[in-house]
Amino acid sequence: MAAVSSITMRPARRDDVGIIVGMLADDPLGRARERLEEPLPPCYFRAFEALEQASNIQLVVAEEGGGAVVGCLQLCILPGLSSQGASRGLIEDVRVATHCRSRGIGEQLVQWAIAEARGKGCKLVELLTHNTRVDAQRFYVRLGFQPSHVGMTLRF
Repeated sequence: MAAVSSITMRPARRDDVGIIVGMLADDPLGRARERLEEPLPPCYFRAFEALEQASNIQLVVAEEGGGAVVGCLQLCILPGLSSQGASRGLIEDVRVATHCRSRGIGEQLVQWAIAEARGKGCKLVELLTHNTRVDAQRFYVRLGFQPSHVGMTLRF
């Protein structure tokens, strides 16, 4: 692994949306479901506005010293009755810009989300990764996550 990058986590801003969508679209799965167009379709900005209003969801970016956005993730804090009323953190859409991978940025993002969830009283953190993303699965296991569920999707 290359030297660990020094990054700062901050809430995503409206002007980050294009960069985030670019990272989401930067693999075969993402290319099939995202619309990376100029101008960016309004649906992304409507979604961003909804995320900004949601008190239990944080969309954050990883920013390098020069101000470049090089990663992102979404953390949802979900209250529940299961596990004796435990809240859980759900980590989604972890992405690191292609040219910045293998520098520890993804690990810093995930560790930030774990600490944030713990600080908000969560008793567990969950995430999903597509079954074809074998490298991502190895990454999450290295960070202490264990395969525990079978995920299923129903798209509309």
